[in-house]
Amino acid sequence: MADFVLESLGKVFDGPTPVTALQGVDLRVRAGEFVCLLGASGCGKSTLLDILAGLERPSSGKALFDGRPIQGTDPRRGLVFQDPALMPWRTIAENVGFGPELRGLRRRERRARAVASLARVGLAGFEDAYPHQLSGGMRQRAGIARALANEPEVLLMDEPFGAVDHLTRVALQEDLLRLWERERRTIVFVTHDVGEAVFLADRVVLLSPRPGRIHQIFDITVGRPRERGQKALIEIEAEVYRAINARQQ
Repeated sequence: MADFVLESLGKVFDGPTPVTALQGVDLRVRAGEFVCLLGASGCGKSTLLDILAGLERPSSGKALFDGRPIQGTDPRRGLVFQDPALMPWRTIAENVGFGPELRGLRRRERRARAVASLARVGLAGFEDAYPHQLSGGMRQRAGIARALANEPEVLLMDEPFGAVDHLTRVALQEDLLRLWERERRTIVFVTHDVGEAVFLADRVVLLSPRPGRIHQIFDITVGRPRERGQKALIEIEAEVYRAINARQQ
């Protein structure tokens, strides 16, 4: 598996009034690491994820994956969004197999990949259901399965649990951690929830308000498996909040 390396990265969106979304970002994400990008709305964390995905190009600096400039999307980098955007006229297996279909895999192999990916996220038996027949949490699991069907080295996740209720969110966090601990794919996870970031990540990267810069990086050294309400995690959360408050003053 490969590392991400960002060097002096900047992003400006052109227009009548240009908007500087990111400025001077230096970051390495090591292979197999779970990193959370944390910050307020508009701080550039989703833009940064889009650059890692190859959906946006930096205006300045470097964005490297496996030692090479990121240029366009790559099946080695899987994407999961807040809205899974499943196609309602396709079964869940057909949705999950859409990426392999675009890559020209035969129907039998697409089906096999979809079935295996759905089993990995706890949706075995729902292959022939349609999106409207699944709960919000199940649809989000299907979105993760769709990303896994291409066998990516990396999962890039943009607030994937932001649209579900609290109990479902907790369950999805636990599911994701089990998947990560089993397979050790690199995960870069965008969130504005301090507790979620600290509970999930190896490192939390706190971005400043626009233009987004790295304000501070927190190493979460608490061992795994972690427990909610664990004193050490609460202390780190408090440290993150202090950094956020200091930045706003």
